[in-house]
Amino acid sequence: MTATVPTSGPAPANVAGGGRRDYPTTPLHTVPSLLRKLWFDRLAMLTDAFEKYGDVVKFAMGPKTLYFFNHPDHAKHVLADNPLNYHKGLGLHEARQLMLGDGLLTSEDEVWKRQRRIIQPAFRRDRIAGFASVVTDAGQALVDRLGEQVGSTIDVSEEMTRLTMSVLGKSLLSADLSPLRMLGPAFEVAQDRAMFEMVSLGALPLWLPVPRNLRFKRARGQLEDAVEVLVGGRAHAAGADGTDLLSMLANAYQGEPDARKRWNVMRDELITILLAGHETTASTLSWTWYLLSTHPEAAEAMRAEAIEVLGDRTPDHEDLARLPFTTTVIQETMRLYPPVWGLTRKSVAADVIDGYRVPAGADVMISPYTLHRHPGFWPEPNEFRPERFASSATPVENRYAYIPFGAGPRVCVGSHLGMMEATLIAAMVARQFRFELPPGARPKPEAMLSLRVRGGLPVKVCRA
Repeated sequence: MTATVPTSGPAPANVAGGGRRDYPTTPLHTVPSLLRKLWFDRLAMLTDAFEKYGDVVKFAMGPKTLYFFNHPDHAKHVLADNPLNYHKGLGLHEARQLMLGDGLLTSEDEVWKRQRRIIQPAFRRDRIAGFASVVTDAGQALVDRLGEQVGSTIDVSEEMTRLTMSVLGKSLLSADLSPLRMLGPAFEVAQDRAMFEMVSLGALPLWLPVPRNLRFKRARGQLEDAVEVLVGGRAHAAGADGTDLLSMLANAYQGEPDARKRWNVMRDELITILLAGHETTASTLSWTWYLLSTHPEAAEAMRAEAIEVLGDRTPDHEDLARLPFTTTVIQETMRLYPPVWGLTRKSVAADVIDGYRVPAGADVMISPYTLHRHPGFWPEPNEFRPERFASSATPVENRYAYIPFGAGPRVCVGSHLGMMEATLIAAMVARQFRFELPPGARPKPEAMLSLRVRGGLPVKVCRA
């Protein structure tokens, strides 16, 4: 696999940053280091390409070609103006085949529309407000655990995963997921296999009995076992009112005579919800604690706000509007470390993006990670400055320069729940605790399906 860049010529097809909008034949030379980063450091690959060659870069990867567009207008075109022409692409395509099936994240066209109609009512704003007590109950359990570990070193990413899995189960599924502790590790293995499938272009068939494949098959089996537990009702909490997602899906497909199809629908949606519903918020909170540990003045300001607004009481949904600084911290965290770092698409038909021709079947990448750090739209783009969000949720001229939840018709259906959860938990924890990184620690982002902290985030728990 190689990445290609031009040896000469102003803004040609393969690497362009503005100006010329045709596709001349241009001599190419190989820059292998760029594509090696597709496996070892996907974020560096995209960042380096943008810094060297501008807003439009074309990578040749064996039989595949990836078009990387990094201007807000490009994001608007692909995600909002012409979304029907762009199906889910690299990474998600492999995840769909390996584990996600036709869930909401990976399905297309009429299948996706039906799934969205079924699921959407679970995310109405009035229902989200009602989930605040579920969030704060989980937050109090977290605070209690942290109180028992003051002075000790913990993996705060693991704690955030435990927290968000609890919230997901009790809010959207009316289920207790605590017996299913293998879900987090199983998703890690499954994502690793999906990313390997993407960068290896399928070079390692799944039937080969090598350790990577054996780990994945074991993880996939664990995920499917968890779905059977949920669908069978064995993990349902008492008192489910029939409006949880499990009930919505079951009711929507109860007239389907094909039992296997009913199972596949439930399986695909539940595995998708279990993944997307916990991992993105866990990622956001993990990066929040990292940034606050390295910016003590922001940590103290957030603690002061929580004490002033909440005192000793448990927060509720109405407190969200009373926690403006905490909200800006979460927004700025998602700017620097967006939970979904890359939005990959595959063009259905040929298209033109900002004058650049994109052929049918091309892989297209829009990266919130690089958009959110674009110096043309963000002053001091790599600096943690929560105050930039003080006056607006999108403090830049082009609102597509900030898309932590995606954009267009496929914007994240759970964005309001995620923001509420992250904000209330951040306030509850910051009110009593702070976290210290080990000396010399430099956490690195790992670009899987979400933007995780590579290897976890060990921190020392301290009283604030």
